[in-house]
Amino acid sequence: MLTSFSWLCWMFPGSVIAQQVGSGLHGLGLGAVGLDWSTISSYLGSPLATPWFAVANVGVGFVLIMYVITPLTYWFGVYDARVFPIFSKDLFTSTGKIYNISAIVDSNLNLDVQAYQKYGQLHLSTFFVFSYSMSFAALSATIMHALIFHGKNIWNLRIHTFKDKKMDVHSRLMRKYKAVPEWWFFTILALTLTVTITACEWFKDQLQLRWWGVLLSCGLAIFFTLPIGIIKATTDKSLGLNVISEYIFGYISPGRPVANISFKILSIITIGQALTFLQDFKLGQYMKIPPRFMFMAQMVGTSVAALVYMGTAWWMIDNVPNLCNTAVLPDNSPWVCPMDQVIYDASVVWGLIGPRRIFGSLGLYGAVNWSFLIGAIAPMLAWLLQKLWPEKTWIKYINMPVLIGATSLMPPATAVNFTSWLIIGFLFSFLIYRYHRQWWQRHNYVLSAGLDAGLAFMGVLLYVCLGLENVSLKWWGTHLDGCPLASCPTAKNISVHDCPMFV
Repeated sequence: MLTSFSWLCWMFPGSVIAQQVGSGLHGLGLGAVGLDWSTISSYLGSPLATPWFAVANVGVGFVLIMYVITPLTYWFGVYDARVFPIFSKDLFTSTGKIYNISAIVDSNLNLDVQAYQKYGQLHLSTFFVFSYSMSFAALSATIMHALIFHGKNIWNLRIHTFKDKKMDVHSRLMRKYKAVPEWWFFTILALTLTVTITACEWFKDQLQLRWWGVLLSCGLAIFFTLPIGIIKATTDKSLGLNVISEYIFGYISPGRPVANISFKILSIITIGQALTFLQDFKLGQYMKIPPRFMFMAQMVGTSVAALVYMGTAWWMIDNVPNLCNTAVLPDNSPWVCPMDQVIYDASVVWGLIGPRRIFGSLGLYGAVNWSFLIGAIAPMLAWLLQKLWPEKTWIKYINMPVLIGATSLMPPATAVNFTSWLIIGFLFSFLIYRYHRQWWQRHNYVLSAGLDAGLAFMGVLLYVCLGLENVSLKWWGTHLDGCPLASCPTAKNISVHDCPMFV
């Protein structure tokens, strides 16, 4: 209950529409709040560490998409929206049933085209369609934003790099330490590429990804590191390559879901690790940590983490029954893997069936591709507004990539993750900073770190004390959300289990 306090569902227990609007986990989340720090920080990070203007951009984007675009498209029946749940990450048939993926794959887990044509086209919920649309727009907006607002600065820094007259005080102080030789980086690059390509070629039947796919995924990450890094550095919000990487490889090699996942993961992990390493080095520069010490700490940490992650995943697969299988797992099971479910759905959409049959000439959602153009135009409008009304200082805080890409993590993130994050972010990032700045400067980041550490500590403690002993608490307060009708369709004559039929 603390995960998503959806009070509208309690007030209207028999109303599908009220629960669609009020559910924090399966609906629009109007008024829904979460009192659990994991609800607040699990997807968007700590709101206490995010600048207030970035919180405002995320808030505006969330409200426009969640409370304007989604309800309008749903209630006007765009793409037969009312046949499906208003908010869902699942895949559906034209009648609102869950899509049976096993009916359209062959023995090698590739698409059986004849079976797909016979079974019927795949459909998505309204919000899932527009979530992809916003991801398209955010990507083109990121590139255009970097060019318009930071292009000149990037060029000047490229020319004057490592020249004393352009170095700040931190860079000048760090010059007394030995820099990390470039050949260290190139050696690691060559080593990791060799290992990755060897693994893909050795397990080519399992991974379905060849050497050229590895190189293409890394090239994609290299190209987008700078524009996405600029957004991350200035707003603390990071946009991913998951959708564009799936889109590109889905056209290059359709019908191969495992290859699509492999390509996607390589792309997003490469750029994610690159930005994390840059963030570490920047922190090390402020704290005056010798670069070589920082480099070695990163290498050791990465190596240990890789082994721990692999061992943990292996143990979970062998010891957790029905891991991630939501059709079999009991209610309120902690092993539902929401992020992995979305990755699986994406592998079906982009890898198995392919973008041409979903968002291309053979699909239902071809109009979504116009989002690329809309995203490219949006930063130009923000730039034009600044030129027309320079006296309006608030205009310079409009950040179109963040505003458009606000809901790029939905799903698996839900409405309550955003509403709770925005409430805390506005409270601390704006109100306390403005009226109690001294308190904010002393305690804000310490509080954020304490909440993160406390969450991790309690997770381990609860698992050791209760999970290992198979002790569970089951009472009315342990029911998530309390909105069983939020996922019901509202189209006439559509029959779904445990849902009323509209006639």
